[in-house]
Amino acid sequence: MAAIRLQPEDSDAGHARALTAADLISDDDRSVAADSWSIKSDYGSTLDDDQRHADAADALSAVTFRAASDYSSDKEEPDAEAVTSMLGFQSYWDATYADELANFREHGHAGEVWFGADVMETIASWTKSLCTDNSQGHLVNQVLDSKAGTVEQSDKDLSSWSVLDIGTGNGLLLQELAKQGFCDLTGTDYSEGAIDLARNLSDRDGFTNIKFLVDDILDTKLERKYKLVVDKGTLDAIGLHPDGPIKRIMYWNSVSRLVAPGGILVITSCNSTKDELVQEVDNLNQRRDGASQEAGTLVDQEAGRNPPSFCYLDHVRSYPTFMFGGSVGSRVATVAFLTN
Repeated sequence: MAAIRLQPEDSDAGHARALTAADLISDDDRSVAADSWSIKSDYGSTLDDDQRHADAADALSAVTFRAASDYSSDKEEPDAEAVTSMLGFQSYWDATYADELANFREHGHAGEVWFGADVMETIASWTKSLCTDNSQGHLVNQVLDSKAGTVEQSDKDLSSWSVLDIGTGNGLLLQELAKQGFCDLTGTDYSEGAIDLARNLSDRDGFTNIKFLVDDILDTKLERKYKLVVDKGTLDAIGLHPDGPIKRIMYWNSVSRLVAPGGILVITSCNSTKDELVQEVDNLNQRRDGASQEAGTLVDQEAGRNPPSFCYLDHVRSYPTFMFGGSVGSRVATVAFLTN
């Protein structure tokens, strides 16, 4: 395996019934929410643990729960693997970024970095090598050494790459990508507080060329296609919603329309292993193939109206590993997919 799956103790929230805040506020939920998947930032916070737990509970109590989703399946029993958390709700992130924006204005803090600064830097440098390799026409799954080629050539290769960061949060990943030589950078998030924080940090740190937009990936209004799309933790959060399985399908349908043909999607997750992400993409491709055959949409595909399918390209192999249950894994998985 390649990642730790974090499961709150109370998974009853996956049942199709009316939920209350008390259903999801367990000690484990408070810990997960307050510690951001237990992967702490190097930047710290001005809030003590009790206050962070209280804020997390307040955020969850503001959520409006539904008895059943508009997108619910007709299964009588919920998926035994399904888990939910307050991290799956926008109200939690709105409250979180309101606090972080206030901390920035008062203390200049950048806020937490999901998965940590080391992982973020690894993603940025590895992605640069991946895109440089692609630009130079090297074979799929054979990524250049980060030291190969000249800096001038690498920068030239990256200048044509349009980049979209889904669920950008404080936007620090885009800053790291800018340091690597990417220049056409856009970050989106459904939380206005996150976008406000990202813009403030970007301006303060001198990255004024980065664009930030309020947009929900599950109902995106973006019409542009990007050569590189990155996701650091957004798919994880979507999967923690009570309607997570259906929302993940919605996610893939939206993302596949945002990645340009021949483009690359890079996903970083702490809730899914590399193999699980590859399997999820395989399932997406199979659904599309089946739908196309049933509807006879070959003409639509040729006309470019159907989004392209993804294939596995590569994954980060440099994360620290550990042994668990006889298997070798790491707490984070970063996987790249290429559009056909």
